[in-house]
Amino acid sequence: MAIYVWGYLKEFAEEKEEILEAVTGVLESGKLVLGPNVSAFEEEFAQYCGVSFGIGVDNGTNSITLALRALGVKPGDEVITVSNTAVPTVSAIVSAGATPVFVDIDQETYLMDVALIENAITEKTTCIVPVHLYGQCVDMGKLNDIAGKHGLKVLEDCAQAHGATQNGKVAGSMSDASSFSFYPTKILGAYGDGGMILTSSQSVQEKLKRLRFYGMESTYYAVEHGFNSRLDEMHAAILRKKLVHLDTYIQKRRDIAQMYDELLADTELILPVTADDNFHAYYLYVVRHPKRDEIMEKLKKREIFLNISYPWPIHTMTGYAHLGWEEGSLPNTEAAAKEIFSLPMFPTLEKADVEEVCVALKEIMNDL
Repeated sequence: MAIYVWGYLKEFAEEKEEILEAVTGVLESGKLVLGPNVSAFEEEFAQYCGVSFGIGVDNGTNSITLALRALGVKPGDEVITVSNTAVPTVSAIVSAGATPVFVDIDQETYLMDVALIENAITEKTTCIVPVHLYGQCVDMGKLNDIAGKHGLKVLEDCAQAHGATQNGKVAGSMSDASSFSFYPTKILGAYGDGGMILTSSQSVQEKLKRLRFYGMESTYYAVEHGFNSRLDEMHAAILRKKLVHLDTYIQKRRDIAQMYDELLADTELILPVTADDNFHAYYLYVVRHPKRDEIMEKLKKREIFLNISYPWPIHTMTGYAHLGWEEGSLPNTEAAAKEIFSLPMFPTLEKADVEEVCVALKEIMNDL
């Protein structure tokens, strides 16, 4: 039977009764948009992350765009981030009218190299967007020190880090605001799109609630220009059920990661490195090998289907050529993109499947 990098069917079978209960409850409530489930999930997820407010939105991309606007980022501003991330990080910055400015990544963790931030700051810089990648956090202590020194806002991109921590602080609680995606593959995923912004600022929360709903407050009157970017009741109700299981999901992911660590320790693969003070939630288990493409093709013949996050750094994509970044400008990012790949990782992945993947990897690498 084929093994895929991600799957949800077994998890759904296990949780089917409570998921359908949530769906039925919404359909029978008479309230489908911005109802009690959205409000409750906003409060519950904010509490889980140790933040005062949650603002549910339609997807993770818009959570970044709206959060940047709410933090005061305006057209012409520069926002520092990384190129080793999902396109939505950069797409959202551009959609907010700002210009992304990239810094390179750490060679071991593939996270933003915080030591490079200050050299990227200009008079136009207003915000830093650290991406908590693959399930662990950027060094937020050092990053916040730099941001404070230069009067910059910080927006955490937590799309891949639900439940990850650093020095006991939960991802999303270490900045002016934070962005989450609930895309189905995420550590906490819905059965469609969804997103949330967290903040402990009352004024930022109030602005975000206007921005997600046409700029309106309590009546059908636009106080400012806004958007249609609401988390719907159905997904909020489902996410409330799944939030109860989040710590269990993470522990299962960590158990799978430990199996990979042990079974692949004596191979040529470069295995994931957890940064100091981080609790890794393992959204992805990312390994590295110079003959990645050959390995992945041979695994396909054994019906083992992996993924690459990410094969093309964003600064090398034609869609962002106008930003003016040349190939070679971010050497660590570009080198990693040629060699990294992700092994199967999801809570209901069977031990036998992990073992089969590892046996196949060893046999293939022995023949390279």
